[in-house]
Amino acid sequence: MRGSLDGLGSSAPIGAMLPAIFADDDLAQRFVAGLDEVLAPLLVVLDNLDAYFDPALAPLDFTRWLADWVGAETEGIDPGADAAGAAGGGVGAGAVPASTEAGGIGAGSGPASAAGAGRAGALPAELRLRAAVAAAARLHRVRGTRRGLSEAVRLVFGVPPEIRESGAAAWHARPLGPVPGDRRPHLHVTLRLPDPSPADHHRLDTLVAAARPAHMPYTVEVIASAVAERTTDR
Repeated sequence: MRGSLDGLGSSAPIGAMLPAIFADDDLAQRFVAGLDEVLAPLLVVLDNLDAYFDPALAPLDFTRWLADWVGAETEGIDPGADAAGAAGGGVGAGAVPASTEAGGIGAGSGPASAAGAGRAGALPAELRLRAAVAAAARLHRVRGTRRGLSEAVRLVFGVPPEIRESGAAAWHARPLGPVPGDRRPHLHVTLRLPDPSPADHHRLDTLVAAARPAHMPYTVEVIASAVAERTTDR
C-alpha cells in the first residue's frame, strides 16, 4: 500500500551487504542504490508494522482497511470529504484519546464524532474514523443491547440518544406479579442535534438498523435542539 518516497533512505542498504570486491565498484553501488530506493518503503513498513495496527498511528488509507477488517460502524464518516473542503492544511493524524471503562449506558467509547464536518465543534472525519476503529471490538461485545446502541450512536454523532424500548425487568416479593414491558416489541431512538439535516436521519436509520437486536422493529427521529452538547471522553 506504500509508494516510493523521494529521499527515503533504506534501513538495510544492499551495497553494504555486497562482497568486499564490490565495495569500491561504482557501477555496482549505483545499481543496488536504485534497488534500495524501490525497497525502502517496504522496509519502513516492516520496521513499523506494529504502528499499522494501531488506529491512532496507522496511515489513513490503512485505517480505512482496518475499519473494514474489524467491522467498525463508519457510516457517514468520509475523511476525503473533509480534506476536499478544507481551506488550508489537512487533518493531522492525532492520537485517539483513551476510552473509559464502560460503566453504563452512554459510557465513552473514544472521542465522539460530529454530525457533520461543517458544524461548529465538529471533529475532523479522520479522528472520527480512528475512534470508530478503536472502539469496534468493545462495541461488538455489547452489540444488540441498549448500551451498545447508545454508545454506537454517541460515537458517530457525538450526542447520546434517547432510547425507548419495549423490554423491561422487574422483581416481586409475591408470585404472579405484573409482567414488565410491552407485549409488542418496539424500539424508538430520538437524537437531538443543533442543526439536523435529512442526511442525519438516513445515517441514524442505517446505524440503528445495524446495531439493534435483529428481531426488533424500530423507528428513528432526529429533531433540532437549541443546546446539544457533544461529548468526548478524556
